[in-house]
Amino acid sequence: MSKFIIISAPSGSGKSTLASHLLTNISSLSFSVSSTTRTIRKNEVHGVNYYFISNDEFKKNIDDQNFVEWEQVYNNDYKGTLKSEIDRLVSNGKNIIFDVDVVGGLNLKKYFGKNSLSIFVDVPSFKDLEKRLKKRGTDLKENIEERLQKAKSETVEKEKFDVIIMNDNIEKSKIEILDIVNKFLKE
Repeated sequence: MSKFIIISAPSGSGKSTLASHLLTNISSLSFSVSSTTRTIRKNEVHGVNYYFISNDEFKKNIDDQNFVEWEQVYNNDYKGTLKSEIDRLVSNGKNIIFDVDVVGGLNLKKYFGKNSLSIFVDVPSFKDLEKRLKKRGTDLKENIEERLQKAKSETVEKEKFDVIIMNDNIEKSKIEILDIVNKFLKE
C-alpha cells in the first residue's frame, strides 16, 4: 500500500529543495505534480513542476470533482491535486510526495489519514523569509508582500502537522527530513 509524504510551508521556506532531496535519496518516492493556473516561470516544465492549466479548465475540474484538494492560493492563482495524478502514481506502486501549501497539506492529511506523514517546514523569522523570497528572484515586490502576508496566516497552522522542521540550515534540514521520512516508510 502506498504511503503519502506531505511537505507544506509558506512560499520561500525551502520545501521544494527538501522535497527534491527526498526524491533524489529515496527511490520508492514519486512526485505528485499539482495543477495550477499561474503563469509558467522560467526553467519550469509543464507536467514536471506543475500542470499549467487555464482558469476555465481548473474550474471545470472543480465542477467535475476531479481534485483530491484545491484552493485559490492567491488572486487568480488556483492550485490543486488531481485524483488522476494520485491514481497514476499509486498504480505504479509508488509512495507519493507532495510539495503543497499549508491548506493543501492539511486537506491531504485529512484525505489520506494514517497512511500519510505531514511535515511543516518552518523558517526562523518572517524577515528571513522575506530575504529568501527576494533572493530567489521569481516574484515582483507586490507578490512578495502578498506571500509574506499569507505566510503569517499559514504559520499559525503548523501545530496541525505531524512534524515541524525548522529550516535554519538547509544541510541540517536535509539530513533531518531524510531520517524522518525513512523511518515513516519502514513502519
